[in-house]
Amino acid sequence: MKKLITLFVLVSVKMLSQNYSVTEIPKELLTDANVVIRNYDQKTVVSSVSQVETHFTRAMTIMTKAGDDYGVLKIPYDKTNKVSDIKVRTFDALGKLSKTYSKKDFSDFSSSEGFELYTESRMLYLKIISTSYPYTIELTYDGDSSDTAFLNPFFTFYGYNVAIQNSSYSFTNTSGIKLRRKIKNTDFGQIQLEGDENNFSLSYNNVPAFVEEKYAPNPVTLMPKAEFALDNFTLKGKRGDMSNWQNFGKWYNDILEPVSVITPELQQEVNALNLKGTTEEKVKTIYQYMQNKTRYVFVALGIGGWQPMLAEDVRKKSYGDCKALTNYMRVLLKAAGIPSYYSVIYMDDTPKLFDKDFPRMDGNHVILCVPTETGNIWLENTSQRMAYNHLSYRTTDRNVLMIKDGTAEIVDTPKSITENNKEILRVKANISADHNLDVTSKFSYSGGLYDMSMSLLSLTPVEQKDALKHRYDNLQLSSIDIQNMNNDRDQGNINFDLNFKASNYSKSLGSDIYFRAIPFIDSDFYLENADRKMPIEIPFGFTDDYEIEYTIPDTHKFSETIAPVKIDSEFGSFSMEFIPQDKKLLVRRKFMLKKGIFSADKISDYINFRKKTNKIDHTKILITKL
Repeated sequence: MKKLITLFVLVSVKMLSQNYSVTEIPKELLTDANVVIRNYDQKTVVSSVSQVETHFTRAMTIMTKAGDDYGVLKIPYDKTNKVSDIKVRTFDALGKLSKTYSKKDFSDFSSSEGFELYTESRMLYLKIISTSYPYTIELTYDGDSSDTAFLNPFFTFYGYNVAIQNSSYSFTNTSGIKLRRKIKNTDFGQIQLEGDENNFSLSYNNVPAFVEEKYAPNPVTLMPKAEFALDNFTLKGKRGDMSNWQNFGKWYNDILEPVSVITPELQQEVNALNLKGTTEEKVKTIYQYMQNKTRYVFVALGIGGWQPMLAEDVRKKSYGDCKALTNYMRVLLKAAGIPSYYSVIYMDDTPKLFDKDFPRMDGNHVILCVPTETGNIWLENTSQRMAYNHLSYRTTDRNVLMIKDGTAEIVDTPKSITENNKEILRVKANISADHNLDVTSKFSYSGGLYDMSMSLLSLTPVEQKDALKHRYDNLQLSSIDIQNMNNDRDQGNINFDLNFKASNYSKSLGSDIYFRAIPFIDSDFYLENADRKMPIEIPFGFTDDYEIEYTIPDTHKFSETIAPVKIDSEFGSFSMEFIPQDKKLLVRRKFMLKKGIFSADKISDYINFRKKTNKIDHTKILITKL
């Protein structure tokens, strides 16, 4: 194997060292490129269920200062994933060798991101600094691992403003174990494949840079990719079968059982809760007890960071990561005679799904499912503030790998319903003759907007005021007061009262006065009608329900009746009506934006819809002097 790797290295170095002049980059790859991937190559050899060796080559030309972040080299490793023969070379614009580095030039850090993070992973780190552009960095190193659970995917997106001249991935499988691969080509590109099941190569070459486009999905979900998995694998010395999800679930169950013991102390902890009522009521009592007792601390120890810490240790220490807290909650329920299921999920803004037909190690988060006669209860166990039976917008609308009774199932999480992701606003607003606005208002957030508003709860009263001043910076606030801030963890609502005074809200028009219909304008929507390449993603659907009651000075009257407005679109709907009530005017506004991914050719329609709604929000109300 070492001879094979050495041959790959010699061939690669000989070939690439002659091609690092920027004149060798095709002109079409220079457009919008801060970085050009000259060669991104992985050569992997799987020789047994517990042996995989990889040679990495990464050569990048940094075209401008904006690409300097790619000059930061990071090489992860741990006890079972070793790295060696690290070499770095830099070249000038003409491809002339400038400098060489070796492992001794790298800093060696724990991958810890702070004192609340415990991990066995480490990182080699080197930052290349150049004062002239363009320059090229070539990094080569060997990886040797006894872990075969994770085989690196072949991604084809390295970042915005990054062009790809050459990228390749080759596999040699001499282990006798079935190696599965899944190649996903898209409208954005095609991966080229050569070879057979156990000896093959993939390539993806001469791809221009993509420029970041606002409201686009995660590009990784749009670009072609290839994924790989062995039917039999090893992770931190523990072997398993991944030929199907059921067998993988058995392996997972085997690593959960040793850390899920109900100790006498843990059983006593549950008994002391004096549980009563329905299953749902008991689950809520235990869940809120667990929330009040624990805090989140990331821990990447044990079997590759996939095995939770002991439930008893969580009981003693009152902290853990998503794995530990979810398993602790599962064991508490088990001690109460209530079954629940540890569920692995991929949490992100753009949903990523487990493939029912392609078992592989995946996921970045864990939640808990509690089946009941009236339906599943879903519990997010890392937050001390999250409502009972509530999943965030980053875990709805996707699926989980549910570890259930010694097997595994792919199960969907709840749908995010646009109508339930709601902001309800009730306002009483007084307009004075000297142009001031005096407001008393009640806010209520539910669904996904409950999640997004939760950050307010962690702020001090002063910080809360500053946050809302920033949110509504269109107003010239002279005073602001927040009262009755409440997190309803039973219903999943955040409620508070906001009272404020704002100067110069209205304007004079002779002896008359006019003012904007909606004072709470916090839309940052801006999108150009350009030659768009990527789809438009609305990652989160929501509904606004506003009622604003205006009172005006006795010296004035509402001058005219404003006609109601209604807009219906494939992207959502909008309505506003103006209802006279003697010396008052009630403004009702409803705005619903649908979640979805829309093709790039819909860009003009989407911009027009949002511009129309913004324009109506700025409708002017005129009052005339008596």
